[in-house]
Amino acid sequence: MADCIIIGGGLIGMLTARELQQAGAEVLILERGKLGRESSWAGGGILSPLYPWRYGDAVNQLASYGQQVYSQLAESLLEESGVDPEYTQSGMLVLDYQEKDSAIKWADNWQKQLHPLSLQKDIQNIEPAINPEIKQALWMSEIAQMRNPRLIKALKGSLENRSIQYIEQAEVTALNIDRGAVKSVDAGSQNYAADKVVIAGGAWSHDILQSYAKPPEIKPVKGQMILFKARPGLLSTMILSDGRYLIPRRDGRILAGSTLEHTGFNKDTTDSAREDLYQSAIALVPQLIDAEIEHHWAGLRPCTSDGIPYICSHSEIDGLYLNSGHFRNGVILGAASARLMKDIILQNKPVLPLQAYELN
Repeated sequence: MADCIIIGGGLIGMLTARELQQAGAEVLILERGKLGRESSWAGGGILSPLYPWRYGDAVNQLASYGQQVYSQLAESLLEESGVDPEYTQSGMLVLDYQEKDSAIKWADNWQKQLHPLSLQKDIQNIEPAINPEIKQALWMSEIAQMRNPRLIKALKGSLENRSIQYIEQAEVTALNIDRGAVKSVDAGSQNYAADKVVIAGGAWSHDILQSYAKPPEIKPVKGQMILFKARPGLLSTMILSDGRYLIPRRDGRILAGSTLEHTGFNKDTTDSAREDLYQSAIALVPQLIDAEIEHHWAGLRPCTSDGIPYICSHSEIDGLYLNSGHFRNGVILGAASARLMKDIILQNKPVLPLQAYELN
């Protein structure tokens, strides 16, 4: 019998399992597919919310914690797994210059580095590959990134190194509740006992819980991306403009994303999205017109109404917890979410105030 079962083996579920195991708990992860192969695998890995000044304290607190710990976490994962998640402080140029005042106010409040650039030559000095017609930008030099597939592989290796149990292809079919408390979970033909269960099912979290108690208001939002096979060194910084971004990887590949589509659980890619992403990318970096599009995919991000994830115990069922709803910010919010989940389950003093993340 595990001390805690985590339903969902994405980034959030694996980070939570790792935190609990470090505190001495025996954890079992049940994953409906393969570990980390949904939105965790599909995302860009930017270690900042997109346009953080558009978010309130609840999201920025989680993000700031993540920015403090991810460099060391990446080193630990490499040591434990042998897989480098490619933590890279590449910085980000934000081209939505009309948001300068809000961005400066946010940077002052959160003590972050942000420099308005209003001369084309200053932008070119930072990123020579950028379209020379771009003459204004906000430069965020501290922003780092992780390479999602490598991060997932590193986390899986960490689980194995730490002997944290996980079962793939184990879709949960029932929560067994007695006298208002969770007792076990059915997955496939097996029953798994635990008096603490964390729902970390991403876009599927609502469906897992809806038959038993008030579900979290989480909906899937599809995001399509493309990957350019470019020459190493073509692009050195991340670029964000009008919700679209370019992320350079160490091997020269450049990820371009992403769309926002309310299509339910449909993950099909479309030619129109591919073309739209392509045109957005070459408008930012014209030399990408000569680069091959190597891959095109889609993921389903778990969206809440206000962009704030649920990180809480469930008020209707004892022993049931939620850690889901991170939308486009799963990587940067994940480290703090996992730490908070551990604090809640073990009744430790929470590392951050909890009220904003509760299911009301």
